[in-house]
Amino acid sequence: MDILYFAWLRERIGAPRERVDTSAATVRELVAELVARGDRYAAALSDLGAVRVAVDQALTDLDAPLGNAREVAFFPPMTGG
Repeated sequence: MDILYFAWLRERIGAPRERVDTSAATVRELVAELVARGDRYAAALSDLGAVRVAVDQALTDLDAPLGNAREVAFFPPMTGG
């Protein structure tokens, strides 16, 4: 599965994307697997209230099933103006 990181998440993790093998059934389980990888992931994903997620380019929530997803993207909330 491809994982994409945008804005300050990319900066904290140190990469715009990566490919991971996961056994996670939901986005929340995927986040737990990523946080277990180390400090930079834990720092980037410490405040999930400040993170939005999309699975296969569809905005969703942390309890969304991953199923056969090919891509998960993490990004901060966006503001317009």
